[in-house]
Amino acid sequence: MNIKVVLVKKISKILLATYLLILLWLVLFKFKVNFSVFSDNHTRNLNLIPFADLSRDNLRDVIYNFVGFIPFGLLLGVTLKRTSFWRRLAYILLFSLALEVIQFVLALGVMDITDVFTNALGGLLGLLLYNLSNKNVDTEKLDRSITITGVVLLIPSVIFLSIVINHGVRYQSAPRGKIRLERQSL
Repeated sequence: MNIKVVLVKKISKILLATYLLILLWLVLFKFKVNFSVFSDNHTRNLNLIPFADLSRDNLRDVIYNFVGFIPFGLLLGVTLKRTSFWRRLAYILLFSLALEVIQFVLALGVMDITDVFTNALGGLLGLLLYNLSNKNVDTEKLDRSITITGVVLLIPSVIFLSIVINHGVRYQSAPRGKIRLERQSL
């Protein structure tokens, strides 16, 4: 096997694992480092009616969920070549469902069926984009392009996360769709 192909395969697996860990941290902890959330007494929230409370703020979350899972589908296309399309889609759906169940069990957020749908649709788009691109572009070139793009996008993400961790800055939605970053003491 070509050394470049082996290298791309290894890097894409590392990239997928890193992406999933960052996604897990984002969804469960909203980029916080303070794990006292486990000891706080929270209520559990559950929404089993899809798109039940779709407002302007919720629409933004729906879009974030959709877009945030597109790389999952692309990276599964690169890393799981011998796995069927439907099995890869099932992995995306199961991961999304697992995130929501964990939120509910640990009382860290709202378990929302809308999130499961939008996450799965984003992952589905990633899978479809990979498959359609693979018909028109050489597989090795496509995999290399996705992996290089992923690494290039990962670098600013890691810088942002290191700022969050080291300086106690946390993401918070503000009224009227504005994003606000606050400094908090850890």
